[in-house]
Amino acid sequence: LSIFRTIFFLPSVTNMVAVSLLWMWIFNPEFGLLNRALSFFGITGPLWLQSEAWSKPALILMSLWGIGGGMIINLAALQNIPVELYEAADLDGARKWHRLRHIMLPLISPAIFFNLIMNMIGSFQVFTQAFVMTGSSGQGEEGGPNNATLFFVLYLYKKAFQQFKMGYASALAWILFAIILIFTIFQFALSRRWVYYEVPEKTQS
Repeated sequence: LSIFRTIFFLPSVTNMVAVSLLWMWIFNPEFGLLNRALSFFGITGPLWLQSEAWSKPALILMSLWGIGGGMIINLAALQNIPVELYEAADLDGARKWHRLRHIMLPLISPAIFFNLIMNMIGSFQVFTQAFVMTGSSGQGEEGGPNNATLFFVLYLYKKAFQQFKMGYASALAWILFAIILIFTIFQFALSRRWVYYEVPEKTQS
């Protein structure tokens, strides 16, 4: 089990620039691994990073590379559930669905909530993948093709360090901070409805 844990977790801590270069090779329309696999089944692969329609789905597919970190957190939460609760549910005749709904999901809900917050913040801060995979030519075409992958942080970077509009870029950074803060507060407010925290019993003196 520890070997599989390492295999799934290792990609999430790998340098994102190196990962982006690897996926550029995978998405290469001529000799990339993905299109070769599709051609084996008689399917003509798209021009992944050169297509307006497929460039963003390609980056979404690449983002699955980093799910190992969240998987480890959820696995730790699952292993932390007391076995006695499952045994008590079996004695009461609870079915698998009821154990999932009333034991497993409530007790791992803090881990799910943590992953939700971190992934939400990360989705607003996408930069390296689009910068490396669409701007490797060095001609200032980051965010292509035709701005299909021009994410907020990449747009901020181009305004600050290519067009040198530092004031405008600073305003964009504050807007991004406000958006993330609002969404985070909203998620915390909603968490009161579905996130369950165990309260330790007070010892009587």
